[in-house]
Amino acid sequence: MWRYTLKRILAAVPVLFTVVLITFVLVRVAPGGPFDEERRVSAQVLENLNKRYDLNLPIYQQFINYLAKAVQGDLGPSYKYPNRTVSEIIASSAPVTIELGFYALCFAVLFGSVVGVFSSLTPNTWRDYVPMSVAMIGICIPSFVLGPLLVLVFGIHLEWLPVSGWGSSSGDKLLPALTLGAAYAAYVARLSRGGMLEVLNQDYIRTARAKGLSEWQVISRHALRGGLRPVVAFLGPAAAGLLSGSFVVETIFQIPGIGRFFLQAAFNRDYTMILGTTIFFSFLIILFNLLTDLLQTWMDPKLRQASSRK
Repeated sequence: MWRYTLKRILAAVPVLFTVVLITFVLVRVAPGGPFDEERRVSAQVLENLNKRYDLNLPIYQQFINYLAKAVQGDLGPSYKYPNRTVSEIIASSAPVTIELGFYALCFAVLFGSVVGVFSSLTPNTWRDYVPMSVAMIGICIPSFVLGPLLVLVFGIHLEWLPVSGWGSSSGDKLLPALTLGAAYAAYVARLSRGGMLEVLNQDYIRTARAKGLSEWQVISRHALRGGLRPVVAFLGPAAAGLLSGSFVVETIFQIPGIGRFFLQAAFNRDYTMILGTTIFFSFLIILFNLLTDLLQTWMDPKLRQASSRK
């Protein structure tokens, strides 16, 4: 198991390097530059700015210099915020994004699993059709539509919850978490329903019922572990998607997370900020996928034996 884990970690290094290389080339070859939006400056000032940020060097030399500093944890200065480094901005804003993603993931897993499990207990009835139909609607509605709708209903008309902000008033984290996690809760509901239906038809479940166990004991002791396995496999991509896709929700609710900085960096052509946030999100995606694979391997004896032979 340890050998398998080490191999997976080593395999992630070239993936991260490729992501950085492609992003670096794309932002450099894209039209415009980081100082095009500034007020008109003389050619000498522009040359000094390019020299300060190594933009006068050949692109391969810029990449080597950037990579050498990045492996030491130095992601460079931000072009938009000259007095702050990219590492400082990520360190100050990432906790907000991670907290938002954590709340959204908890909502998605808990709500989606409960709905999916209860739907699987009475398949092909109205108690199955209604929640699954709602789940399908939840998948189809994007967050940039759902967010304003929730704000309109619960923030403006009912005045139950704040419409924006983060940590400044009670309940201001609820609507962003619901908006971000709604689509993932719908996916979890459908995955848990399908997994439970497959497990409930297995022979060992019939054996457990034949032994006289109650339906609750059959579900909790025998069916949930196998039935929720598809949900576990979905956790890695879901966590990565929640964190990397939070910039829309952060923009709607004016949340000071890293997603807003990523969006502003793209508009401002802030090269170092784009690269820094890309590295950060790529690292999270690789990490969560690795953790998910390890968790699946731990839960499935067949996968555990196969990994020990690798």
